[in-house]
Amino acid sequence: MPRPDAWRLSPDAYPIREAVQTRYQDLDPNGHLNNVAFAALFETARVLINQSLGGREASPAFGAVVARNEINYLAEGRFPDAVEIATGIGKIGNRSWEMLAAMFQNGLPIATCDTVIVMTTPVGEPIPAPVRERLEALRASPK
Repeated sequence: MPRPDAWRLSPDAYPIREAVQTRYQDLDPNGHLNNVAFAALFETARVLINQSLGGREASPAFGAVVARNEINYLAEGRFPDAVEIATGIGKIGNRSWEMLAAMFQNGLPIATCDTVIVMTTPVGEPIPAPVRERLEALRASPK
């Protein structure tokens, strides 16, 4: 797997940043944050953004699921240091969008996560205009 583009490794490329405390239970036998912990930390940040999109406000039948999730591990994470998860939106399609995230610990990038979210309901309809506007406003981009 090639290293992510350089711009993906800067927290300034993302409009949203969340500090998340690591937990002792996140460690593997070698004392590193394990892969399940990385996935859960990224999930927490992703869910917070998805809730802020207002899909149910735009359409009561609105539903979406994760279609693809890829984590690239760049360095070891450690307890008890918190991580900062920087998140933004990548490509936006007719019924799907890409969430781009990077995890930093002590100022260094330790992982990236690319997730594709697909709208499941209402069937056959595009992303509601208010949701699309919020997605556009949260674009990740090189600075």
